[in-house]
Amino acid sequence: MSYPICLLIVALFCSTVHTLPAIDGELAKGLNRATIHPRCGSVSTFYGQTPQDWVKNDLDGWLNNWINANQAQISANPAGFAGAFGQWAQGNPDWSCRDDGSPSNCDFDPCDNAVLNDKGTEVMEAYYVSEAVNRLHSYFVGFSQAFEVSSIFAALSKDDWAVTFYKDKDVKSDIILKSVLAGLGIVFGIAAAFAGLGGAVAAAAGGTASALFNGGVGIATPLIDQHRDDTFQKSADLGGILGNIVVSAMKAFVGANNVLMGGGNFENTGDIRTYLSGGFFVNYGGVDKVTIIDSMNGFLIGQAINQLWRTQKIFIMGGGACSDNQGIGSGPQEAMVCRDNRAWYLYYWKEHEGKALTSHKWGWVEAPPGMDQLGQGEYSSVTVADVINSSLDAYAVAGYDYTTETAASRARSAIEDGWRNPGAQGPSWEGTFTIPVCDVGAAVGANYFNREYILQPYGHESRPNWCGPVCGGSEDQTKAFIEAAHMTGFESPTHLCWKH
Repeated sequence: MSYPICLLIVALFCSTVHTLPAIDGELAKGLNRATIHPRCGSVSTFYGQTPQDWVKNDLDGWLNNWINANQAQISANPAGFAGAFGQWAQGNPDWSCRDDGSPSNCDFDPCDNAVLNDKGTEVMEAYYVSEAVNRLHSYFVGFSQAFEVSSIFAALSKDDWAVTFYKDKDVKSDIILKSVLAGLGIVFGIAAAFAGLGGAVAAAAGGTASALFNGGVGIATPLIDQHRDDTFQKSADLGGILGNIVVSAMKAFVGANNVLMGGGNFENTGDIRTYLSGGFFVNYGGVDKVTIIDSMNGFLIGQAINQLWRTQKIFIMGGGACSDNQGIGSGPQEAMVCRDNRAWYLYYWKEHEGKALTSHKWGWVEAPPGMDQLGQGEYSSVTVADVINSSLDAYAVAGYDYTTETAASRARSAIEDGWRNPGAQGPSWEGTFTIPVCDVGAAVGANYFNREYILQPYGHESRPNWCGPVCGGSEDQTKAFIEAAHMTGFESPTHLCWKH
């Protein structure tokens, strides 16, 4: 995927967060924390703040008490919470932290601030909350700025990318668009949490990460609803619709920032106390805009390709040993993933169009349409391995019924409970792809007719034979797979089988 890198790099670490000057290592050894920056006043005692410091000193409880005790001041200040807190902690009633084009309305320099240093026993609390609010503001600004760059819109709006991955003879336009739109909210939620988490997992900051995820979903939902009645033409419209929603959704983060800074509850995810809980933002380093764009591109393009492919005879087969076909045949090595010493292959059963007097009338297996474009150029963020691994994980969780509800539940659980960071994993995250999977491992050593042809490489003469319960050794599972792969009533894989 190509981007205007120069513009992104310039903006990469832009933030209103002020950093302190570095201290010579040898000099620092002889200084305790309280005397590192004596000219800055007593606040310097608390420099180098961490989420652990926030939790240890119960800043959540302190902030809750401060807001409850200062409701009159919050209501009276035109900037709401941020203005009232800025006046109390820094002597700055204009500290609005709104995203309104001002480059300085959330600036915070703790050094030598007379009001801040005069807070006595509450210097630490005033400093920690000021830092956290400033850095939360930088998160929202950075996230929205990342999507002012047109690279995502341009990538999704290509006139030919949809048709590249779609060659079914039956146009299922309404199904494709509705399916793609259904998953978009989850993608936005994952991106919002990823912008805050970076490459880490949520761990103790699960509440804040969850709020970011839910906020992203909340922002996307009304925008998606505006397009639910749109039509999808194979040649173009899908990319244009996605591009418009993405740009609009990311700009909506301006509103999220302003609601929270004013003291409001954003999309029922909570007010600023929720977003600052656990000290998640007290030492936040800023949005890595290039990485966020790469991840978002991968998810969006991956989900769109998945829905295009899911309407066609595209499937994954495997489960045998990676280095030995074990008497069940071998699949295409160019579309193989070896996982836990088991080989998995990506297939497309191409139907023959027109009449044929030869075996070609049964079609053949080849690479799915557009597979050769993955991992390079505009589709460099998605690979064949992503397709297979994501589908295998989705299948392990929910079989052939990995729904939008399942996807939302799993992503939310991963982020809240800290067992995975979907944004960092990218399009290989479970459910980005849900290509039907058939585990043929049970066929090894089984007495199935023509079992040596269950797996075949790509080719005009390649027609796999599935005689028997090839998926999991189960007739029901095999039937469910065939239905999921849109092959019900399609006789090509069984035309050589002995009929009772």
